[in-house]
Amino acid sequence: DAEMVGTPDSELAATMGFSGFGKKARTFDLEAMFEQTRRTAVERSRKVLEAREKEREDQAENEFGVLPRDLSASASSATGAATGVGCTVNQRHESEDSSDEELTVPSMHSKSSAPGTAEDTDDDGEFIGPPLPPGFKNSDDDNDDDTEEEDNNPIKKIPDSHEITLQHGTKTVSALGLDPSGARLITGGYDCDVKFWDFAGMDASLQAFRSLQPCECHQIKSLQYSSTGDVILVVSGNSQAKVLDRDGFPVMECIKGDQYIVDMTNTKGHTAMLNSGCWHPKVKEEFLTCSNDGTVRTWDVNNEKKHKSVFKPRSVQGKRVVPTSCTYNRDGKLIAAGCQDGSIQIWDRNMSVHTKFHCRQAHAPGTDISCLTFSYDGTVLASRGGDDTLKIWDIRQFKQPLNSVEGLPSFFPMTDCCFSPDDKILVTGTSVKKGGGSGKLFFFCRETFQKLYEIEVTDA
Repeated sequence: DAEMVGTPDSELAATMGFSGFGKKARTFDLEAMFEQTRRTAVERSRKVLEAREKEREDQAENEFGVLPRDLSASASSATGAATGVGCTVNQRHESEDSSDEELTVPSMHSKSSAPGTAEDTDDDGEFIGPPLPPGFKNSDDDNDDDTEEEDNNPIKKIPDSHEITLQHGTKTVSALGLDPSGARLITGGYDCDVKFWDFAGMDASLQAFRSLQPCECHQIKSLQYSSTGDVILVVSGNSQAKVLDRDGFPVMECIKGDQYIVDMTNTKGHTAMLNSGCWHPKVKEEFLTCSNDGTVRTWDVNNEKKHKSVFKPRSVQGKRVVPTSCTYNRDGKLIAAGCQDGSIQIWDRNMSVHTKFHCRQAHAPGTDISCLTFSYDGTVLASRGGDDTLKIWDIRQFKQPLNSVEGLPSFFPMTDCCFSPDDKILVTGTSVKKGGGSGKLFFFCRETFQKLYEIEVTDA
């Protein structure tokens, strides 16, 4: 500052009040800082080792009345290999010395190593670094009784210890979407509202932080976050699916097809009400929708002018049938649709003309299959029918279900089913008429289809 007095800059600095106008920025020597940190860590671990060593020596003195160091020295001179107590001490010294070498501090203990122990200690020696926090157990030391018990009792894995009630509105809640990190929830209902809930930012009043009607006066059919959680697919009762960002702002809207064209392949989008939709599990820009116009279409978020491909389910007579639910398999190579005539039809994603697998009488005709979902291992498909059944299929032998259960009433065309993350349990919901008690969640063992558990949701 003194040197700069008299120059216009310094006068300006003085008048403007910029006192540090001519000062240099401080520079940090990162190398030195890292070195300092490393030394501190090594020092601390050495102290911990010394304390342990001392304890061990005291114990040995109490037991044998002789220091383990003498033991190990005599053993190594006699046989050329240390065994018993001497061996453990040996390895301790060796690891200590290796940590001290870096410090260029004189070794704290005399070396008494036998030939062939140096290599062992590099593998088994103590690690260099700050001491472990109190109460920390090594994963190897843990007894695995709890985990074994959980494996034997799958009900322990069902997360139903706590519950809260979020009030969406006064009408049926027909869609839920949880973001991949589990931090946010979106709900949609027959009142056409979509509400955004943020668990971390929520206070005791449990209010949604945003509410909007992205599709005007159309009921919400399905909501799903993409695999990265940055956009949301909204499927409603109109013919155009929408994609919103995390905060509810529109990203794209699918184009509406021309309803006067007979061949649905030649229209650029859906021409009738949508029934369902979902994201591709691997390609984050692609999603799938199905509609009352008798088609299943794939879309790219970056192109709203036209669908990517069209799949047309057909009846035995080759007539058009309406797909009521659709999904990808876990690796995204197959596309499955459940149809109004009770059939399940599956295509290869890259070949849209002929089905790869199909089952004609999977569920009762006209009862609307409300959900299809593939297991995580990709070998079986579960289907939830409007005929009050839940079935599980091996798509390679698609004639008969592997298992099925009846008597699961469902009054909504979006009743879901899904597999637990370990693939051992299958869950679905049931609904009741007004005043008929509670809707429930039922949990079934995937192998035996025996009912494991049920949860009453609410008196509605």
